[in-house]
Amino acid sequence: MPAVPGPEGAPAPSGIPAQAGPSFTAQGAEPPAAGAELRTRAEAEAYVASVCFKHGPPRYLGVELEWLLRPARADARHPADLASPARPADLADLLGALGPHAPAPLVPGSPGAPLPHGSVVTVEPGGQVELASRPTAGLGALLAAVEADTAALHARLAAGGLTPEPRAADPVRPARRLLQLPRYRAMERAFDRFGPHGRSGMCSTSAVQVALDAGERADLPARWAALHDLGPVLVAAFANSPLLHGRRTGWKSSRLAAWLALDPARTAPPASVDGDPAQAWAERVVGTPLLCVRGEGEWSTPEGVTFADWVGGRLPGRRPTVADLEYHVSTLFPPVRPRGFLEVRYVDGQQGADWALPVAVLAALTARPVVVDRVREICAPARHRWTSAARHGLEDRVLAAAAVELFALACAELPALDPPPELLARLVEVTEHRVAAGRCPADDPLPGEPPAGGPLETLEMIPSPTEGARP
Repeated sequence: MPAVPGPEGAPAPSGIPAQAGPSFTAQGAEPPAAGAELRTRAEAEAYVASVCFKHGPPRYLGVELEWLLRPARADARHPADLASPARPADLADLLGALGPHAPAPLVPGSPGAPLPHGSVVTVEPGGQVELASRPTAGLGALLAAVEADTAALHARLAAGGLTPEPRAADPVRPARRLLQLPRYRAMERAFDRFGPHGRSGMCSTSAVQVALDAGERADLPARWAALHDLGPVLVAAFANSPLLHGRRTGWKSSRLAAWLALDPARTAPPASVDGDPAQAWAERVVGTPLLCVRGEGEWSTPEGVTFADWVGGRLPGRRPTVADLEYHVSTLFPPVRPRGFLEVRYVDGQQGADWALPVAVLAALTARPVVVDRVREICAPARHRWTSAARHGLEDRVLAAAAVELFALACAELPALDPPPELLARLVEVTEHRVAAGRCPADDPLPGEPPAGGPLETLEMIPSPTEGARP
């Protein structure tokens, strides 16, 4: 869960380098320093709106890949492993396998060295390992760099006796947080107020997160809306987490179901993508309850206090600063998050090299304004079907019909981005033999998994998300 970059190009672990953003005020004043105190809600909203989208020709792509890990042994995914209290990867073993690439906050003195092609390695709360690419101009160059860095990372993991889990949710073990950092302790306490799904989302899921340039100012509203419109269809087409904690949940994307349920104010898609995206995002950020307030020792987790409330003096002590606001933004996890660039967060982690498919589809379907407009037309009947996408995948006929058209369009547009030939061939194969058949990765049981309808079926293990996230 990387931090949001600052207004003047603070490093982003993945995605697009921050470009010069619009001025903080209409009079052209310089943005305030990180330690500057915020005095009013309007001031806080103005700051967020001024830095959340960086405009310019869309050139760069980035990707973050997360993997759950398990021991490299044949029976490691069998439900009988529930009898063992051991996690699939001990944190010390994982950090040892990462060697010089281990994150410095977890290994004092570690150089945190990038992988050979510049990707940075981080570790998520439950021990998931994450590769965050450098921002790269061109799809082919991005895929080549990430493929090489992925191979280098997985070779290190294999030497340490660890292998990536092919699913996007841990199919066997209960959620358990391995990282003892103040951020994640506070996050766990805050999410526990809503039920068990926060721990599952934090510690037992993995995703493919794609970073795209925000694009030219005039094109931003359509581009922003299209990425949300695409969400339910791509969630359904790439759903890859039918089991969680030793049970078949009845959801094709148990990962997204958990995230939508764990704190809807923080994770739900917006009710509307009409209007000015910057102002809408600024209002949402400032109106969202605080997850935590940083401090010495244990961070506090005030309940029901929004950032606007803090600015208004509801919390005792100091008023919030620009740095506090930037940190607050990093605690929101909607399906699409603006970080100067656009971070698409809704796709399940994929098996093997298929992580490249959602990257290619999103790149192809957003490369040209005319294609973005066509995407919005195709997705119109499927908008807001997030819950159905996570539960039913492409068994939802509305989503399936849209997926057939969208994937055909992606196949037609992708050659212009000069992809590796094998990627285009794989996308055509998936379009013809999986999407056209109304299937997603979750529909194909892996070795050791119970079939659908088997004895581990628990349809109501994860409840439907709150009304704000319902289709």
